[in-house]
Amino acid sequence: MNERDFVPVYLITGFLESGKTTMIQTMLIDEGFTGGEKILVISCEEGPEEFNPEALRKGNATLVTMEESSELTSEKLLALDKAHAPERVIVEFNSMWPLEMLAVIRLPRGWQLVQVINLADATTLNNYMTNMRRQMTDPMKQADLIMINRCAPDFDKSYWRRQMRAMNPSATILFENPDGTTEDGVTDDDMPYDMKADIIDISEDQFGIFYLDALEHPERYDMKTVRLVGQAFPDERMPKGFFYFGRMAMTCCSNDMQECGWVCRGTITPDESFYLMTAKCQMVTQGGQKSLLLTEEEATSCPPTRSPYFSFQSV
Repeated sequence: MNERDFVPVYLITGFLESGKTTMIQTMLIDEGFTGGEKILVISCEEGPEEFNPEALRKGNATLVTMEESSELTSEKLLALDKAHAPERVIVEFNSMWPLEMLAVIRLPRGWQLVQVINLADATTLNNYMTNMRRQMTDPMKQADLIMINRCAPDFDKSYWRRQMRAMNPSATILFENPDGTTEDGVTDDDMPYDMKADIIDISEDQFGIFYLDALEHPERYDMKTVRLVGQAFPDERMPKGFFYFGRMAMTCCSNDMQECGWVCRGTITPDESFYLMTAKCQMVTQGGQKSLLLTEEEATSCPPTRSPYFSFQSV
């Protein structure tokens, strides 16, 4: 297949000064993203942050500006495709233009929308949500990633995360702190199981949520006790009394299954059986990476899970 048969399109939305230009320039200087390919940047608004010529040069990018919504047409995009033959396209969308207009625009051959990123400024979020709610929420409902920038220490991430999760259950939600670090804003109260219980019961449907959260936030479960259903998988690299406890996961297709879980210390003999296990969690650090070590407290054989594999879910 010719490389030009597939041209990924990234749509960046958000109000003026939400950080769209800064994010695009970060994408352009990331060689892991650009890969030396020809990039077309279509900017649909002129904000206070101008594109840095050096970032455009380094990203092998051509910048095209559209000042009016009437310019963003199928014919115009086709002309740009012929003139620049881009291998990637980034669109900085004007939040004051109706998002619905994109539904009637026919993209050039090979162009395919692969990701919608919505940005918001934490310092103006409440005001905009109160006075311009539809303009704020329509892009959020379509986004694959929602990023809230400039979050002060007292910004209630958990509250806003719940608001956005209600609007868009499938989006990844991240908050950027003043020091440039990002976090997901998840708290104990956001989890679907009771984090304050003496034994945290993880149901079959919650396994994926627990798995992902334990990977990202092992400290949240340090010294807590959990109860869940899984299998003990053998691992020749582990000493006697240790095994890998978890479930099979389908990572992309029915032919791509893998074991996902945690190192566990206990008495279970690894086989194909399922066990209801109560275990103590301990956060450990190895090779600079933090993870959970489970210590079996009680384990009984039980029926298999309804599904042979679990799905990757997030809260």
